[in-house]
Amino acid sequence: MTLALFLGAAVAIYLACEYFVNGIEWFGRKLKLGATATGTVLAAFGTALPESAVTFVAVVFGKTPEARDIGVGAALGGPLVLATIAYAVVGISLWSCRRKLARPNQVLRVDNRRLARDQSWFLAIFIVKCGLGLVAFAIKPWLGVVFLAAYAAYVWREMRDDDTVPEDEELEPLKFRPRDEDPSMAWVAFQAVLALTVIAIASRVFVGQLEAIGYALHLSPHLVALVLSPVATELPETVNAVIWVRQGKERLALANISGAMMIQATIPSSLALFATPWLFDVPLMAAGVVTMIAVIALWVMFRRGAVNARWLVPVGLLYGVFAVFAGWYLSR
Repeated sequence: MTLALFLGAAVAIYLACEYFVNGIEWFGRKLKLGATATGTVLAAFGTALPESAVTFVAVVFGKTPEARDIGVGAALGGPLVLATIAYAVVGISLWSCRRKLARPNQVLRVDNRRLARDQSWFLAIFIVKCGLGLVAFAIKPWLGVVFLAAYAAYVWREMRDDDTVPEDEELEPLKFRPRDEDPSMAWVAFQAVLALTVIAIASRVFVGQLEAIGYALHLSPHLVALVLSPVATELPETVNAVIWVRQGKERLALANISGAMMIQATIPSSLALFATPWLFDVPLMAAGVVTMIAVIALWVMFRRGAVNARWLVPVGLLYGVFAVFAGWYLSR
């Protein structure tokens, strides 16, 4: 039953993401948002809601220090998964779809300068976030407001951008109204919200079954919360990326990942700062260090421009390095 629910939830997430990415593109057009802002703000905020809810419930309603640690682990594990596995999946997906997309090469069709800027924003915030995990002082909980302000500034900047969709990126008909050339906002919102609801429910089922599998294999609860659960909670962003890359829209795929990283670096962290001591143990600090290494590597790639999809794949191996270290450390 656990395995059936696990696989069923994964299929439900994928199918719901198909409807979500289609609906969110139409939603961005209806609001006349810039092409990239649709991915960095709308899609990222929507898919980041489930994991942000996990952090909120853990840190606010957790009755034990161990329960609250799950929220802190989610705030660190999410960015790690996005900075490593999600980017690697984009590279693998584009490489595997190169013939279908009839591309002359595997170079990412994205705004490299903008993505490099996003990485630098994230890195600056993340360094402060990890630094706070090493010290204790009276006013530290109030610094959560600073993280919320940082995300507000990021959204303001993204919403001001009026970049347009490339001519070769066609907007598919709304799946709920395939015959309508210009579906109403009500139908667009209904499809996007319904798909997001299914994603949230299926994600919780998926995470629950993954944790059950971990316990059945006698894995440490801390290891499951820090290594396995973040992979599951970031599944919607990863699936969105796969769908968009298959459509030749890696610009939206990477915008979604970049925007989700900014959310994970700010909102869950602010919640955890408000409700917990926000002090890191060795595995959490290791997660922070690996995340920073991955982001620096991505910043260097996008800063140079003309990024080949294959270059993103090795970044995903960093998550394996962290998983091995965490498994070794927690099993001592």
